[in-house]
Amino acid sequence: MANKLTFLLLAIIFISWIPTGVESLGTRTFTIVNNCKETVWPGITHGENFKGSGFALKPGQSAVYTAPATWGGRIWGRTGCSFDSNGNGTCQTGSCGSSLNCTTPGSPPASIAEFTLGDVDYYDVSLVDGFNLPVIIIPLKGKQNCTTVGCDGDLRRNCPAELALNSSGKVIACRSACNVFNTDEYCCRGMFGDAMTCHPSNYSRTFKSICPVAYSYAYDDPTSIKTCVGADYIVSFCSSRNETVCSYHNNVLSCSSPSSAATAFGGWQSVTLAIILMLVLGFCS
Repeated sequence: MANKLTFLLLAIIFISWIPTGVESLGTRTFTIVNNCKETVWPGITHGENFKGSGFALKPGQSAVYTAPATWGGRIWGRTGCSFDSNGNGTCQTGSCGSSLNCTTPGSPPASIAEFTLGDVDYYDVSLVDGFNLPVIIIPLKGKQNCTTVGCDGDLRRNCPAELALNSSGKVIACRSACNVFNTDEYCCRGMFGDAMTCHPSNYSRTFKSICPVAYSYAYDDPTSIKTCVGADYIVSFCSSRNETVCSYHNNVLSCSSPSSAATAFGGWQSVTLAIILMLVLGFCS
């Protein structure tokens, strides 16, 4: 009987040891999805010790980007780009200079997905520098109150005329009031440089009405920044916050739909648990 109890105890210890999240792996996976009807050139910038990236995604395409577990940086989409075989060129919006591979932040206006990863992740979508594409962030496999954030409305259709960036008679982006007027009040600087003195403007309220869970101005924290623990993330352009978006990486399929949120890794853990329990029951019978 003592041997059976010992075996059962070891089995329980083994089950509890099985890793259940990405925090045990030391890296995080970002799946970048283009659900737009146009090609998007995602740009990625981050800390000084991790060089930038950039590439093209045609409509319906996705790409996987792997970063350290304590990564911090920005992901955004560039539009209207033309690059030569050496990766040199220009973009109409979100340009990070003349290179396909971004090593500097994108130029306004651009919708930006921001991340600071660690023991607790902080993430948000910022329209403080303007809007060029709908973009949402979907956490996968995370713990605690991990929620989808971002802007799935298209501000180009509702952009105030004085903020509109036009090309060939078409609104291709919506600039921020700070970018257009460059005043301390709109830019939250000088005597307006803190949360007590910097308040939403009529322009930022327009942004907020269309994108209620994205930053509309610099101190729009309470409804915009979210936290999560140990997640991978989907950054999806032109997707709805309510639709299912999937990530496929290392033979693992993860989807944002609650009914299919379990990953293949989680399924493997459940199968392992079932096998161990069957062995335990057979051994103890």
